[in-house]
Amino acid sequence: MALDEATTGLLAGMAESGAKPIHEMTPAEARGFGAMLREMYGPGPEVASVTDEQVPIPGGSIGVRILVPAGTPCSVIVYYHGGGWVIGALDEFDTLGRQLAVRTGAAVALVDYRLAPEHRYPAAAEDAWAALRWVEDNRARFAGSRVPLIVAGDSAGGNLAAIVAQRAKAEGGPDLALQVLIYPVTDADVDNPSYTDPANALMLTREGMIWFWDHYAPDPVTRSNPDASPLQAADLSGLPPAVVLTAEHDVLRDEGEAYAERLRAAGVPVQHRRFAGQMHGFFSMVNVLPGAAAGLEYVAAEIDKLQPAAVPA
Repeated sequence: MALDEATTGLLAGMAESGAKPIHEMTPAEARGFGAMLREMYGPGPEVASVTDEQVPIPGGSIGVRILVPAGTPCSVIVYYHGGGWVIGALDEFDTLGRQLAVRTGAAVALVDYRLAPEHRYPAAAEDAWAALRWVEDNRARFAGSRVPLIVAGDSAGGNLAAIVAQRAKAEGGPDLALQVLIYPVTDADVDNPSYTDPANALMLTREGMIWFWDHYAPDPVTRSNPDASPLQAADLSGLPPAVVLTAEHDVLRDEGEAYAERLRAAGVPVQHRRFAGQMHGFFSMVNVLPGAAAGLEYVAAEIDKLQPAAVPA
């Protein structure tokens, strides 16, 4: 299926702007591009409260923004943003987080993990784990009770969500009700069919992913570690149920779908949908691409299936 009209128009506008492809940018230039996209998203809906917290990590702290919708939250979503572990900031995902909170009725914790190349692998994965543990310890404070705990993320954030789900199993908790993986990075193989298909060389390209990997994990040996490439884990049994979204025109499509299949083969309940006519990044382009609204509705409908009852302390 061809790209939808809105995506085609967006790409045409970007081409006319003369913006460099991301693999020709410096990290600072790429971060400026992310800030530009934020202006396109506009403000999100009002929520009952917004709190910026600091989560301690060795040698410092990272930020976590807590978005609490009106009423009593039915769950807590720990959300890890995309950006190839190099770009992305809380303010750039605030609109998405607000929409997610309002639509699902869940409190949403947006995680501001450290970025590469200033902080290389495994910094993002360690920060993601620290944030999850902190939310686990504090969820009753901002949700009113120990409601179900969900991890979610897009792209590199989907990578981190998958990684912390594996680590939670290995360490005996926290108990996760769901993992939501939105076109996740699950492997470092940049030569599979979805990478080499010219139809997928759009906003994210093979060269762009190589650029991201080179900044985050420059030593190729480390990229096969499960806390970098979760598809390489030997055993995926016993992981929480998964909701996996992939995009038809995305270099990450095949590895995301391979992870969904491996989870299913390991006995993990999996809901997967490939979004036709969509490219990488569609989910986070709220108020810009109609596909973002469709993706959010799909994720929210799956979260709605969770039992809203609090779990025992």
